[in-house]
Amino acid sequence: MTAPLSPVEKIKTESRHLRGTLAESLADPVTGAIADSDTQLIKFHGSYQQDDRDLRDERRQQKLEPAYSFMIRTRTPGGVVTPEQWLKLDAIAATFANGTLRLTTRQAFQFHGVVKRELRTTLQAINAALIDTIAACGDVNRNVIVGVNPHASRAHAAVQDAAIRLSERLKPKTRAYYEIWLGEEKIADSEAANTWEPVYGRTYLPRKFKVAFALPPSNDVDVFAHDLGFVAIVERGALTGFNVTVGGGMGATHGDDRTFPRLADVLGFISVEQLLAVAEAVVTTQRDFGDRSERKHARLKYTIADRGIDWFRREVERRLGFAIQPARPFAFEHVGDRFGWSEGHDGRWHLNLRIEAGRVADRGERTQLTGLREIARILGDGEFRLTSNQNLIVANVATGQRAAVDALVAQHGLDGFREASPLRLNALACVSLPTCALAMAEAERYLPDLLDKVQALLAAHALEDAPISLRVSGCPNGCSRPYLAEIALVGKAPGRYNLMLGADARGQRLNRLHRENIDEAEILTQLDALFARYADQREDGEGFGDFLLRAGVIAAPQRIATPLETTT
Repeated sequence: MTAPLSPVEKIKTESRHLRGTLAESLADPVTGAIADSDTQLIKFHGSYQQDDRDLRDERRQQKLEPAYSFMIRTRTPGGVVTPEQWLKLDAIAATFANGTLRLTTRQAFQFHGVVKRELRTTLQAINAALIDTIAACGDVNRNVIVGVNPHASRAHAAVQDAAIRLSERLKPKTRAYYEIWLGEEKIADSEAANTWEPVYGRTYLPRKFKVAFALPPSNDVDVFAHDLGFVAIVERGALTGFNVTVGGGMGATHGDDRTFPRLADVLGFISVEQLLAVAEAVVTTQRDFGDRSERKHARLKYTIADRGIDWFRREVERRLGFAIQPARPFAFEHVGDRFGWSEGHDGRWHLNLRIEAGRVADRGERTQLTGLREIARILGDGEFRLTSNQNLIVANVATGQRAAVDALVAQHGLDGFREASPLRLNALACVSLPTCALAMAEAERYLPDLLDKVQALLAAHALEDAPISLRVSGCPNGCSRPYLAEIALVGKAPGRYNLMLGADARGQRLNRLHRENIDEAEILTQLDALFARYADQREDGEGFGDFLLRAGVIAAPQRIATPLETTT
């Protein structure tokens, strides 16, 4: 017996290709919210309806509706914007949002606090900056991420180009976005003409879909955490193709063993020319076989876990009409970003700045938003590049501009990376409270205080310079990729977290649950004892996660993502 479709599938089916009643919801002056069905559809347009959870009780007592607002997310493949675009996004944040820019783990910008009456104007302003938000959320391929510094070598530039082409191929073709937000005149029968999306079909994908491009030896994008990954194979300085990974994903649900984070499998090698066809075959396989009854079980990782990687390979190859080649050797050395200046192949320079939790704001003496605005004004033909670790690269800086950039970095408190410990440089946190509807505990707002306390424990054991990764997520959905951190806190309830331990430093091993539903005092007690053991018993060069595995603190994982090691 076929299981019934989830309610969201019905909404998509009846949406008239993502139009729904969004136009009517926007015109309704009575409420700051949109219709319930439209809250699902607006995700495809790059926005989420939220409310300020800090104000819920107060507004309820005043018999007011929640303080509704909207988060808007950009579609910026590889996280690349020009100085002119940065300045326009900065102005949008100041005019329509909460005065900050949020850099995400998917190399996108997020605006928070946009009210309904200004939603259309805000999206029009974003599009005027030659950036769109279509498919930044929803049951489609989302923003494609790429290993940082595409101009550091010709191969990086080629990978960035491939990511842009893939993003365009997988962008929905409906005109609903342009009609609703940009005032495009509806062509007669345009809804009927869009009866079939060339890639997504009538009802798009069962759930969200994420793509990443990695450039060894850096795994800064955590390529095994995504539905579809492409590991660049570079020979004699030229990009020859990609090893394809499939079936990764971070999300889970507390108390539901049917849901779990999963590392991707290596499917095999493809040429650069085969990229788009292979991506489309993977996406359409998930479109046709993914679970449309239970959304918690609807990601590609579950399709592959249920049916097996061999079945999945056969189905993809059947759609392609050719066989995927055996994977070629590659190896990763590290995740995370490398901070400070680096020189590209063309004599231009790149400065990687630390942006804690990705929040660009003016706070006290750290006037980072103002500082980056001033840098944008002098950058000329340079670029800004968001990293998948919530940081920012000032890229393509001419040698003669370095001194001016350095002066602004120091003046506005953007130079924290110069003295920060590895723990602070590598830490990630999702937005969580007060705006995320799924949040169970604090993350972004808690991170600075948590880092102070964990850093103090490390100092007590002479481990200040240990390159330990720590990530905090307000819920088990894992937007900060917590399951690939050596230490992770996954929110369970206000002030309480699951303590996860034991991932490696290359993004190839998931961590494991160490203690469940504990408060800060117990978290620090556990870490203090483990840091003491690590300081006393570690081997030369042994990472914290690797030590925990060797010492038996965590159980060995059932499987790890093991690249084919290079022989040169």
